[in-house]
Amino acid sequence: MTHAMLKGSNVPLEAATVRAVLRWTPGQGVPDVDASALLLGADGRVRSDEDFVFYNQPRHPSGMVWRLGKKRVAEGLTDTIQTDLTGVESGVSRILLVASADGVPFDRVRALRILLYDATGSDTEALAYFDVKPETGEETALICGELYRRGEGWKFRALGEGYVNGLQGLATDYGISVDESEAAEEPPTTTVPSPPTTAGTTQQPAAPAPPAPEVSRPLPPEQPTAVPTQPAYGYPPQQPATTQPAYGYPQPAGQSAYGYPQAPATAGATGAQSGYGYPQPVAAAAPDPDFRLPPQGPQFIGR
Repeated sequence: MTHAMLKGSNVPLEAATVRAVLRWTPGQGVPDVDASALLLGADGRVRSDEDFVFYNQPRHPSGMVWRLGKKRVAEGLTDTIQTDLTGVESGVSRILLVASADGVPFDRVRALRILLYDATGSDTEALAYFDVKPETGEETALICGELYRRGEGWKFRALGEGYVNGLQGLATDYGISVDESEAAEEPPTTTVPSPPTTAGTTQQPAAPAPPAPEVSRPLPPEQPTAVPTQPAYGYPPQQPATTQPAYGYPQPAGQSAYGYPQAPATAGATGAQSGYGYPQPVAAAAPDPDFRLPPQGPQFIGR
């Protein structure tokens, strides 16, 4: 027979091994739920951090409490904690069964229920169940119920107590030391050591270093502004007219401008050498008074 439990009610357990199953309905915007367990001593606190069974430490060192993990069933998703009640150490008086939603409030979790089964029996019917409802809806971790000793046996109590600071706040409340290495570390800052000072002297702040003087460099030599004479179309430049012969031919001594021999000047010549290299005509000499024509032949005698 399955017991439907109300908050604060309890039920005796005759099973030697109990399977506590958290079940919820998934959907859009519904967070994932994790099951965990805390083993408490007579003072209501854990004996060490090893008494915390959760997703990063899924099995207690004694081997009597362990996390089975998540499954998908017809009714939704489940996460399970199993406990061998007959083997639990005598120093453990209570075992808290916890649900956490990784920082998301439980008002988004639909149809959250904890069910207890006899893990050794073949009967699939639950021994008891409790519909867990958060009181404010802002809780991010809930103690769904607890297994506790009563005489020689064990009982289960429905609780539904919430924590707004999540699984970390709940664990700290029961004596779990939170690993500080998981917190974000600030980047180290570099400090510059100050120079040593002597007794009786006041250290003055260091004056700022003067700016480096600008180095004046000499200007490069000025380039000539005149454009050098460029020979036309690659021909060598012509020399002055006083030294360069016409059309580029060399002019030896006594040679005319166009390569013709220069006629020597004669006494009594009236002019200089004519242009174009031709010889200058010689002036006619005076007639010889003793000049006579040669005798004429018979063909020239008149009849």
